[in-house]
Amino acid sequence: MSQRTLLLLSQDNAHYERLLKGANLPHLRILRADNEAQAQAHIAEAHILMAEPARARPLLAQARKLTWLQSTYAGVDILLGPSERRDYQLTNVRGIFGPLMSEYVFGHLLSLTRQIAHYRELQRQKVWQSRPYESLRGKTLLILGTGSIGQHLAQTGQHFGMRVLGVSRSGRERPGFAQVYQLPALNKLLPQADVIVSVLPATRETRHIFNAERFAHCKPSAILFNVGRGAAVDSDALLMALRTGKLGYAVLDVFEQEPLGPNSSLWNQPNLVITPHNSAYSFPEDVAQIFVRNYIRFIEGQPLEGKIDFDKGY
Repeated sequence: MSQRTLLLLSQDNAHYERLLKGANLPHLRILRADNEAQAQAHIAEAHILMAEPARARPLLAQARKLTWLQSTYAGVDILLGPSERRDYQLTNVRGIFGPLMSEYVFGHLLSLTRQIAHYRELQRQKVWQSRPYESLRGKTLLILGTGSIGQHLAQTGQHFGMRVLGVSRSGRERPGFAQVYQLPALNKLLPQADVIVSVLPATRETRHIFNAERFAHCKPSAILFNVGRGAAVDSDALLMALRTGKLGYAVLDVFEQEPLGPNSSLWNQPNLVITPHNSAYSFPEDVAQIFVRNYIRFIEGQPLEGKIDFDKGY
């Protein structure tokens, strides 16, 4: 078998190089590009890229030998535009983010429902004063996206005694969900939901799925999380819903433009929490294991895990 050349294009290149060399993968030559000059020097040699999508995109036209790109992230939207190359296999990272997303969502959710910030302020003022609160038990959790992340969130919701409903393209039953519906049912589900979590991919159908018309169906006390793709939420409509009491609270980890600009009105909204797209980090140890499994599949001619359908967008 002929040798394959892998080019690493990541902020964690050194870590990935160490992990992959330790795996002793057969017939694999590993190169790394820590800067633009190195990327330009090596890109024409690469049969395989292991890359952050934004680093790979400007180099694809020069990657003449490319047959497979393993993204180090789940999100590969930047590589899916109508004018982008499609003559290679594109795989993303899946199956490792469920626990991290659950920590993020339920960490924020418990902080809000148990009013942690309020009690920190009372502590600063040296005031002993209790406030009534509601338990998560019996609340309805609505999750948009029922893949591995959605299923882990659903199981965590069940642990807290929540009623968990799901929305997906197919509406097929999934572990952890009391019931799963298709997207057209969303308006009928929103009035039931106390907590709404979007882990939807970026597709034509999901762009601005949360708009002014949609927020009109939400409970005024509902809490919205977006940990999927920023384009799922119309930011202007969200701000209006938060300001006018059509929505109780929002926690956003993803945005249409990242980083979020300093002039965005989102920063100053008191019932909105902003985090810098860090709800689930791609840890190199986890991503390297996925690459190792996929590389063996690749050289054996087997289907790759996490393969992206360029037409569907996920």
